[in-house]
Amino acid sequence: MTEMTVFVEVARNNSFSAAARRLRLSPSSISKIITRMEQRLGSRLFNRTTRKLHLTEGGQQFLTHCIEILAYVEEAEEVLANENRTPKGILTVNSSPGFAKHQLLPYLPKFLSQHPELELNLQLTGEKVDLIKDNVDVAIRLGQLENSNLIARKLGECQRIICASPAYIKKFGAPEIPSDLKQHNCLSISTNVAFNHWNFTVSRKKQTVFVSGNFVTDTVDAIHELALKGCGIARLSEFMIGKDIKRRKLIPLLQEYNHEIQHIHVIYPHRQHAPAKTKLFINFLLGIFLPKPPWNH
Repeated sequence: MTEMTVFVEVARNNSFSAAARRLRLSPSSISKIITRMEQRLGSRLFNRTTRKLHLTEGGQQFLTHCIEILAYVEEAEEVLANENRTPKGILTVNSSPGFAKHQLLPYLPKFLSQHPELELNLQLTGEKVDLIKDNVDVAIRLGQLENSNLIARKLGECQRIICASPAYIKKFGAPEIPSDLKQHNCLSISTNVAFNHWNFTVSRKKQTVFVSGNFVTDTVDAIHELALKGCGIARLSEFMIGKDIKRRKLIPLLQEYNHEIQHIHVIYPHRQHAPAKTKLFINFLLGIFLPKPPWNH
């Protein structure tokens, strides 16, 4: 085990004791290794208090390089390893909770049964993570991709659908034009203001309606549940509500004005030799979502 590995683990956990548990060393051993590194480098890597541990500015820069170096070491080992050996180790996958619940989790038991020596660490967060810094092997992204050094493979696309339950429509009626949404109770997200700006095409011109209502949450699953129970109008991804629409539990609204398409990609770090575990999972996803994703069947 290298000093660099110890440093990266401490930085990720912001704790000597947590790093010690993961590396199966004593906290005092971890502390001595970090101190020895700082003395050799002639610079502090962490600011320490009695309760907290934080990277210094120099430590943050050093962390970025260490992560890249360790990634290349892993790649080198993969290249030299037997191509037919069973993939082992931790595979870290990041996804939004909504996509994971409806389109990823149903398929994971098959993947795990096919590769029993892999440990799958599934992170569900609405926030975008730094794949290199946070040691994420694969991430699934919804929407527009930012320019980066990451490799992206498209899994599919789906429409964001304005919808409400039959009970809501019976009680309050359905909006006929986008501006009618101002008079309706719309379910909104608290963590992403852009989510509450619904885009439409009216007379070939873009129109944006900022929606609001009496229910705000930080998860689309909660909006989904409230929409099904007739509490308001929602805008949800086709991959989430396709079955509800077929069963008439939710009714699409303003279809002639709503043409917003959501692109879905799987992304992973740009490396000359991607680890075998990453390749396995990418190919597994492509087998599920291509040529047509499940919600288009």
